[in-house]
Amino acid sequence: MMNAEIIGVGSELLLGQIANTNAQYLSKKLAELGINVYYHTVVGDNAQRLKEVIATAQTRAELIIFTGGLGPTKDDLTKETIASVLGVELTTNAEALESIEAYFKQSNRVMTPNNKKQAIVLEGSAVLPNDYGMAPGMGLTVEGKHYMLFPGPPKELYPMYESYGQEFLAQKLELKESIESRVLRFFGIGESQLETEIEDLLDAQTNPTIAPLAGDGEVTLRLTAKHANAAEAQRMLDEVEKTISERVGEYLYGYEATSLHNELVKELTAQGLTIASAESLTGGLFSERLTTVSGAGEAVKGSLVAYHYEIKQNILGVSEHTLNQYGAVSEQCAAEMAQRIQQLYKTDIGIGFTGVAGPSKQEGHPVGTVYIGVAYKDQAPQVYSLQLSGSRQGICSRTVNYGCHYVLKMIKK
Repeated sequence: MMNAEIIGVGSELLLGQIANTNAQYLSKKLAELGINVYYHTVVGDNAQRLKEVIATAQTRAELIIFTGGLGPTKDDLTKETIASVLGVELTTNAEALESIEAYFKQSNRVMTPNNKKQAIVLEGSAVLPNDYGMAPGMGLTVEGKHYMLFPGPPKELYPMYESYGQEFLAQKLELKESIESRVLRFFGIGESQLETEIEDLLDAQTNPTIAPLAGDGEVTLRLTAKHANAAEAQRMLDEVEKTISERVGEYLYGYEATSLHNELVKELTAQGLTIASAESLTGGLFSERLTTVSGAGEAVKGSLVAYHYEIKQNILGVSEHTLNQYGAVSEQCAAEMAQRIQQLYKTDIGIGFTGVAGPSKQEGHPVGTVYIGVAYKDQAPQVYSLQLSGSRQGICSRTVNYGCHYVLKMIKK
């Protein structure tokens, strides 16, 4: 199995001006190919320090991937430094130069001479075209070690890897097996609980492999199977997914890069249901998330941000008795908010959010106290209480996720 190191080049990474998301992305992609990434390194725009980093990487990795430093300016020195270390020449790639000239012509901009620098590549390298920018990537093998160079902007790197970089690696690895992967997304169960439920599967995993990953209040499992036959690899994934679902299937809500709000809109639309939200602590975040999904207009009728007592009572219609007797942060208020928005907007579902996002207590309730009311058709409203931790923003975000989760479970029954 091949070992890899990813080297991010750019002083802006060290200064904290941008996050090194490229390393995260590439690590995920390399794992799909069975390549171990043991080191992430970041170095500034300094030739001597980059040489030292390369020398270290050569002692511990068979694949060394560089991101950044391929641009037109003087501080873009990645390929020049690598050429010096490897003892290879630099040459202008005609196709890359033609692509750069076309890029400027298309955007109606004058091409300055230094942009020609971006068409210079390591001699003998496989050139990886840049379909979304100018600087091409490269792949090169020298003395049994593989080197890959990618531009820094993620919008250029990601499609370049998908379209050309992965193929270069597959050739070098002489992959004869089909590698199929599937991401299972779970909500309402913690990472530790999920791992406990499938501990024996994790301990015994060989092929397919199971990789847990915690996200923003949810957990994902990446299943990866290898087989000479792609259909057989998919069958293997089906089998292990079935075993996992038998144990924790009630928390499984979707696959791959989906989200709770995406799945909720999809399910609402499929069933021909409509929804409206009354939001206090979430401040409209629930409706914002849903309306980012294409086609949400069929299911989402609207929302009302009822932040103040007066709006809850005079506009939304929560009773004065409820607010005086139980308070705005209460099960009773959440239930009424859900029911009233359902009635006002004439929807199948009404959902109400109330609680304390922080930074201080409200009505005697600690920060993180949340009540979510859901009114579904002519059924009595259901209220869910939560005690969340974290920042104000984090509490609001997770409240919205729970709201999507509860509605999804209700309408799927």
